[in-house]
Amino acid sequence: MTIRVNGESFACPESVVTVTDLLDFYKLDGRMVIVEYNQTIIQRDYYPIVHLKNDDQIELVHFVGGG
Repeated sequence: MTIRVNGESFACPESVVTVTDLLDFYKLDGRMVIVEYNQTIIQRDYYPIVHLKNDDQIELVHFVGGG
C-alpha cells in the first residue's frame, strides 16, 4: 500500500494499518501530533480506528516544546 505523508510518497510496511501504527513507525507521540487524514483533521481518539488505504493523504504536524 502506498500513501502520501506530508506530500511524499510512502510505501507502508505491512505492520502499518492504522494512524496509530503510522505514528509509532515514525516514533511520534500521538499527544504531540495533529493528523490530517484526506484533508480532514481527525481527533486523537480516532487514531487507532482509522485504517489507512492505498492513496490516502496524511499530513502530520508535530509540536516541539522549547523556550
